[in-house]
Order: sequence, then C-alpha cells, then structure tokens
Amino acid sequence: MLGGVQLGLLAACIVLFVPMGMAGWHLSRNKMLFFSGALFISLAIGVHLTPYIPSVSDFVTTVSSVVVFDTRASCNSQLHEVVWEVKQSDEFNPLSNNSVNYEKSWKWGRSAPVIVCDFQKFDPMDAADLLNGSWVVVAGDSQARLIALSLLDLILDSQRMGAIRGDLFKRHSNYQIVIDESGMKLDFIWAPYASNLTDLMAEFKLNLSYPDVIIMGSGLWHMLHFTNASDFQLSLDSLRRSVVSLIPSTPNLDSEAPLTGSISTRTPHLFWIGMPTLINSMLNTEEKRKKMTDLMKVAYDESLRKSKLLRSSGGPLLLLDIETLSWNCGVRCTVDGMHYDGVVYEAAIHIMLNALLIESHQKL
Repeated sequence: MLGGVQLGLLAACIVLFVPMGMAGWHLSRNKMLFFSGALFISLAIGVHLTPYIPSVSDFVTTVSSVVVFDTRASCNSQLHEVVWEVKQSDEFNPLSNNSVNYEKSWKWGRSAPVIVCDFQKFDPMDAADLLNGSWVVVAGDSQARLIALSLLDLILDSQRMGAIRGDLFKRHSNYQIVIDESGMKLDFIWAPYASNLTDLMAEFKLNLSYPDVIIMGSGLWHMLHFTNASDFQLSLDSLRRSVVSLIPSTPNLDSEAPLTGSISTRTPHLFWIGMPTLINSMLNTEEKRKKMTDLMKVAYDESLRKSKLLRSSGGPLLLLDIETLSWNCGVRCTVDGMHYDGVVYEAAIHIMLNALLIESHQKL
C-alpha cells in the first residue's frame, strides 16, 4: 500500500512543478502563490484523509498490489534471459569428444528488465538458507536426475558429492538424502512417464503429505517408446488435474504469476523440467534418431502447451526451459545430443532458486 511518504513526495512534486508551468504561461506572482498554496493544502488534506475514505483507500491498495504483481510476474518471465560463453579449453584435443574440449560459463543478460530484477547466482550457503528445512522432490527421467545432481552439487562439497554420484545414478532407481546442516530433504523419484507423475501426485494427496518444492518433467521416454503426441497430451491432461487437486488452495493461475506467497507454506512450489534440444545426428541409437525427430519434438511441445500444465498457458507449473538453455549453450555442450553438460542444469537450478526468491518476497 502506498504510504504517506510516497504521497507526500507526489504532492511536493505537484506543488513544485505546476506553479512553474503556470509561470511559463505568464501568470502573475500573486496568482502563482495562490495556486501553490491551494494545491499544497488540498493535497495535504487528501493524504491525511485517504485512509479514512474506503473507496480511495481500496483504490490505492489495488494499484499498489497490481504494481507488485506486475513486477514479480515480469521477473518470472525474464528468468531465462541467460547468455553463454563457450570457448576452446587450454587442453583442446581434436581426437576427443567436442563437449570436453570447451569451457562453458553463463550469466544473466544486461537488458534493462533483467537488471531491474537483480537475479543472483547462489553460493552454497545462500542456497541452503533458502531451502532450510524444506522437502524437495525431483521426479522424472534422466533430465530430472541431472537436475537433482546439480542441486546437490551446489549445496554439498566435492568430497560428499563424490560419494553420492554412484548412488544417485543407479539405473532407474529412486534416491533420498537428508542434509543435516540445513534440514533439507531431497527425494529423487524415477518417473519417466507422465502417468508415473500422476500416480505420485495422488500418493501425496492420499497421505496428506506435501513437499515444499516439486520439480518434475516427462516426455523423452514417451517420445521414444510410444511416439504419439496426442497420447502424450492426454497423459498431461490427467497430470494437470492431479496437480491442481493437490494444491490445498488453488489460486488464480495467471501467466507467469507467482503461485504462492512463501516457501514455508504447505502449498508446493511447482516446476516443470522442459525437454532439451534434441540434436538428431548425435543421438546414440538408430531407434532414437528415427523416432525423436525435430517434427516429433515440435508435436510434443505443442501437446505440452495445449495441456495447460504450464503457467504460460494458464497452468500451475513454472517452466524450467531446458530447451532454451541447451539450445543457447549449443552442440559443444552435449555428448549424445540429449543429455547436456552439468552447466546447463546448473543454470536451471539458479533459475529455480531465483523463482523461489520472487515467490517468497525475499532477497539475498
């Protein structure tokens, strides 16, 4: 809500500049003093009476809320404005895979809207503080597993990560860890199909046990094993209904609008892991190259849009746009045309953490 200080400054500006404008029209000194005094008195009275006039007070509150809403929604829409630097490494070896020959780094762009949002790269302590005591669930296929790895890699030191990697990457398995220092619990759930995710949401609802953050994604396995975009959309439709029923109090699901007000509430913060850019010529099996084509990828992306699962189409989940991140990092950031270097998922984790900051009204 606008306070008396802000309105007082507005009044002062009017009192200062309106008489100056009048002077430009050659009004006499006495008339200028009259108008200046009248304006000052009127505005001063208005500032003090505003809280006692319901309609005016409500209007001011509404305008203030719209401004805050627009700022937060606008910053959510700028989260993926990331620029990459990919350069040849000092130990370049033309006989080895392209990916290991290049050093990659990223940062947010410097456009005016991005600068205003003041996005931050988190250090381990800040990330642990933000997720302190939270239950984080990452569910999906290999892309989700890489997201879970990147989140843990940010929070934990290299020695502990060395012990974790083997367990986390056991084929088609779940993984769970509790980080004692922050009390954060992370569950990785192997759920390669949208129907698996729907079952997981139903389990949360049945148990009345809701994670603080849910990061999930699906599509690659369905594209490879079913190759049917229409069927994929049906499964996403079912998932959307399940997610919406999971939310204790479903808000107005506007485009890119923050879903909840605080990370400490039991309403989960919901994120969708978008499918990566697929480089067909680099896919490592003939079946993948045949089925996972550019045309099929476009059809699956359209099915996701039509399902209204994402906030950009009126749904509950905020997109972690791996496709954009991987496309901009480029062919030198992948070994197999499907799974990208850790730096791509690192960027996605920082985007997710900044979205949590926006939604919980916090600053680093």
